[in-house]
Amino acid sequence: MALNADAVRVALTGAAYAAPKGTTPPTDATSAWPAGAVDLGWISDDGITESNSADTAEIKAWQSGQTVRKVVSGSEVSFKFTCIETSKSVLELYHRGSKVVTTSGKSVLAIKAPGADRRLFGFDVVDGNSHIRIVVPVGEVTEVGDITYKSAEAIAYELTITAYPAADGTVAYKYSDDPAWTGAAPPTP
Repeated sequence: MALNADAVRVALTGAAYAAPKGTTPPTDATSAWPAGAVDLGWISDDGITESNSADTAEIKAWQSGQTVRKVVSGSEVSFKFTCIETSKSVLELYHRGSKVVTTSGKSVLAIKAPGADRRLFGFDVVDGNSHIRIVVPVGEVTEVGDITYKSAEAIAYELTITAYPAADGTVAYKYSDDPAWTGAAPPTP
């Protein structure tokens, strides 16, 4: 097995985006995000966490009581991150179904009970010249964390996005211009 230290990646920086459902997403790792996609601003130093979970049901044999098969009965892909930049877009994502209204320079957010709010989401992950772009064509904020108002600490908005499947079962796309993704042999020393 050939080891290749040049293929070790670190998520040094990046961005999180949201756009109205139905927005045509980018189809590569580096092109511009479409009009209507909003950069959600500063993300906490925890970065973005991708979670893949599966629920399974065990089938046990009568003869021995041993598990002879596991059946996947459900699965979910989600992305969790914390916005530390307060903006209209972030407030409206956090308070699902609520809108910020500004009149004469004064704003109000009438917080409503959460409603359905499916959107396009995307994440750029950058390590030098290596880019990974994750596109969730249809996702929704399904969990939020508590907001703490405290001195010496940014007001933060923790969001968990659940990716919903398309007709073919695809929940997200990952694009990259990273040479490590091609499977090419590492250079010899």
